Parts: sequence; C-alpha cells; structure tokens
Amino acid sequence: MTQQASTGTAQPARHAESGGGSRFLVREPRARVKFIMGVFIAAYAVVGLKASWLMLLNDKPQRKVVVHKQQLPRPDVVDRNGLMLAADEPRASIFAEPFRMVDVDAALMALMSALPDLDVAKLRKRLSNKRRKFVWIARKVPPEVESRIMALGIPGIRIMKEKKRVYPAGRLVAHVVGFTDIDKRGIAGMEQFLDNRGKLFMASLANESGKEARPVELALDARVQQALRAELAAAKEKFKAIAAGGLVMDVRTGEILALVSLPDFDPADRREALKKDRLNRMTAGVYELGSVIKAVTFAMALEEGTATLEKKYDARFPLQIGRRKIRDYHAQKRWLSVPEIFIHSSNIGTAKMALEVGLQKHWQFLQRVGLTERLRTELPESAKPLLPRRWSTIASATASFGHGFAVQPLQGAQVIAALVNGGWLIPPTFLKRDEQTAMALAKKVISEETSHKMRYLFRLNAVDGTAKRAAAPGYRVGGKTGTAEKVINGRYSKDNRLTSFIGAFPMDDPKYLILVMLDDPRPLPETHGFATSGWNAVPTAGRVVARIAPLLGVAPKLDTEQAQKELKLWRRLHGKPQGSVPQVAQRQARAGR
Repeated sequence: MTQQASTGTAQPARHAESGGGSRFLVREPRARVKFIMGVFIAAYAVVGLKASWLMLLNDKPQRKVVVHKQQLPRPDVVDRNGLMLAADEPRASIFAEPFRMVDVDAALMALMSALPDLDVAKLRKRLSNKRRKFVWIARKVPPEVESRIMALGIPGIRIMKEKKRVYPAGRLVAHVVGFTDIDKRGIAGMEQFLDNRGKLFMASLANESGKEARPVELALDARVQQALRAELAAAKEKFKAIAAGGLVMDVRTGEILALVSLPDFDPADRREALKKDRLNRMTAGVYELGSVIKAVTFAMALEEGTATLEKKYDARFPLQIGRRKIRDYHAQKRWLSVPEIFIHSSNIGTAKMALEVGLQKHWQFLQRVGLTERLRTELPESAKPLLPRRWSTIASATASFGHGFAVQPLQGAQVIAALVNGGWLIPPTFLKRDEQTAMALAKKVISEETSHKMRYLFRLNAVDGTAKRAAAPGYRVGGKTGTAEKVINGRYSKDNRLTSFIGAFPMDDPKYLILVMLDDPRPLPETHGFATSGWNAVPTAGRVVARIAPLLGVAPKLDTEQAQKELKLWRRLHGKPQGSVPQVAQRQARAGR
C-alpha cells in the first residue's frame, strides 16, 4: 500500500516532464496576470475614491494658488520721468560637471586667466569629487569674460544663461531702490518691497504672457536727486560732518521726489551696502530733531486756542520744573510774542505754550500727527520713535522743543508738510501718486486757519529769524531750524550736534518741502566758531532750493523788495552767481517771463 501510494503521487510529475502536464504551465502565468490586474484595479479604485471625496465630501474650498517665482518677472524700476534706475541684464553663469572633466588642475589654471579671483583651493576640492554632477564656478559674468571662457574649450566647463540685476544710476538712488542678492531676491529698498509686500503689485505689472512686466514708476525725480546729493556731499565735506541726509517731498501728494543719505553705497557692491554706516538715515534712523519740533508745538497751541499770534510769554528767566531748568540758547531775557518766540527759537516760551495746552492734550496732539507710532512706507527700513518712558510735566516741556524723543527724519517732514498744506497729514510714498489719490488717504490734523498762521511764521523765520540763510532769491522759502545735542556715552554733549532744517517753498502757496540734516558738523572760521543749524544746514537748503526750483517748474518772483534783499544776502553768502539759479531768474525777470 505504501509503495502504491507513493507511485500514484509521483505520476503527475512524470506527466509534466513528458509534456502531458502542459495545462499546469499555462495556468501559472494566467494566475500572475490576474494578480497584477487586481493590483491595478485596487489602485484605480483608491484614486477614484480619493477624487470623489475631494469633490463631494470636502466642503472647504481650496483657495490657495501657488505661483512660481519665475511666473512673476522682476520689473524694471524707473524714475517719474522714465529714467532707468534698475533693470535685468542677460549674463552668463559658468558651472562645471566634474565627472566630465579630464584634468582638474589644468582646467583651474586655464580658468584663472579669465577669472583671477577664483578660490582655487576650495574649487579644486569640489571638482575633484567625480560623483558631483554640478559645481558653480562663477555667476553672472560680463560678456567679455564669457567669451574668454568659451574660447578656452575646457572639457566639463559649461555656460548657463541667467539675468543679473543692474543699477545704471549707481549710488545716486541706492537707498531708495535698494539692491538684490545673486539670485535676485530683494535685500533692501524698493527691491525688497517688490518681494515682501509687492507680490500682487508685481503681478499687476506682468503682461498676459507672464514673461514681461511694465516698469515700476517711482515718485523720484533723478534730476532733483542729483542736485540734492551734490549739495549734501559738498556740505558734508565742508563742515567735516560724519554723515548727511535730506529729502524733497511734494506736500500735496506725499510723493518723495528725492531722498539722500550719506555715506551711501554702490548697489552692485553688496559688501559695501551692508556696512553699518550705510543705513538709510532718513527712515531707518531716529533722531532728536531739536527746534524743528517747535513748529508742532506752535501748531498745537494755535489750534487749541491757548495761544494767538498777539499773545506774549515771559522769557526773562529760566523755566524751573522740579530740579530742572529750561534755558534759551540765545536768551532775549524779555517778554516775547508768539512770532518772536518762533524766530528767536525760545525754549522757555515754547515750553510754556505746551504746558498751557496740558499734558493730556499735548500727548493726544502728538498722536494725531503720527509722532508716537512707527511710520511705514514702501521701504522696509523703518525705525520706531523713541519716546519718554513717562509722560510727565518735564517730559512735555522738553518734548515741546524736540528734546527727549526721537523720530525718523521722514516722519518729521511728513508732519511739517501737514502744517503748511492746509492741515492734511498725507502718508509719504515712493511710488507715483496723483493728488486725488493722496487726498483719499489724508487725515485732517489742523484747520486751514492754523495752517495759514504757520505759513506766516515759517516765512517770517526765513526773513528775520534763524533761517535767514535759507534765502533762495525769488522762491519765497520758509522753515524752521533745529540744533540738537547728541548723546555721547549716555550723556548729552555740548560739542556734538545734529543740525537740521525743514522748510517749504513757495511759502505763499507751498508745493514742495525740503529737509537737510548734518550729523556732527564742525565750526569754521567763517561761521565764527558756531556749528548750529543756521550756519550749515540752512544755507545748504538754500542752495538746494535754488537748484531744484526751476527743475520743478516753480517760477521766481524777483520784483519785490524782499527778493532783492535775499539776492544781496545770497551774494554775501555764496559769492557772485555764475550760471546759478538767481542769475537765471534775473534774466527771466528782465525778459518779462
């Protein structure tokens, strides 16, 4: 039985070997095919169920749309007149494929003839690894370098076409336009705005193909920028200042027509741009603007009705508040009217005006004009104001003349613009904007009547006060000076100052505001040992106005007695005009223009 059973079970195997079991060989592949088909059917079923769930069961709409960076081309940047300030330029980038290279040392020697700054040791180590498939050699080289490398014919060295961000205006508009890194990511200025806050703005500039974009039109006027930078650079050198800055603003639209901060940088040199002393002082720095802030106090007192142009205040003695005494720099030691307090820049009179308004209302007015909050513009470089820790009587008194709190210079300029334009606080912008759009964003902070009085005081100060040397014959400049002691090693220094001037023109119908600031100017023999604003920042502003007013279409008026006085003062300060604006203005007046 055992033998028969074993024989019976062995027969199928023999049949298979002899060909009688061919049906077993056919059935096995069929089973495999059925198994594979089952796997595919199951996979399709899972995909189908997932799709059905997304369409039918998931009630949350998928709103997020991912846009690849290459779909949003970086636009050119131009000034308000179409002058190119930033653009993309086709460049070649050099890379290596180590696994294709024959002789690394020979290749490096050849490359150094075209690229002498190569880090040979670092590059040799990377190129010697044959498992690497890609190694950068140089990014975005000039066309002549590309031609030289192409002519070398080195095995494994290849060229990739990219675009490099170039800045035709160079240093002229560096702090406004900013710069990008090697991969065209915005690092500062408007370039960073286009990346961080301007995605939708960039998308709005792209055409239908998404391959080109309309230029970004800035409010800047390169001609005005050039004039402002030249005069600031000359003043910085003349008065041995460690830094200088300034801006020009349209008081009716809030457009920044020019902004300069010295020392500046070349946008093509990122190492220079990142130095600490290259910050944009107009927006990224905060400073005590000194007596410039007195204008804010005057506007507050006139608006609240606690002061009038006829009212007088006792400035015979220092003002005692607790253990502190407030004194005047050039003490008149008499009763002063409100206009006299303004033109003599009396700390005593200004503090008494602020204390009359009261602590709460004083703080509320500072809030109303935006001096207690960080000013935001398109530029990412924006500093927060430094305010007194406790709003007390002494804090109010000293803040009334700009001592004890610091703001962005642009922030101070915005407020002064509101004091002369009819009382409208308009957000500054570095993009082109019309007056209608500006007024939709504006906030009323003082009445037209108060603004009219402030224009009178500003002009009076340029005729008979501390701003006399701002004379630009025929252009009716007005403004307020500021000289603030700097904090050195935690204490105010009498030998280190920040001088500034903020004014506007033409003062009978203000259109443009100008700010000039010098950091730590030195006294000169011709300034009789003084280093205050009236001797440096003010005459610099006058020269700027004389240069930019014709560019901005402001017609001079030289047919008045005051204009003739200003012309004489100009000659005394700056010498005989040779092709300068006053001389041109005289010729225009004689021609009846």
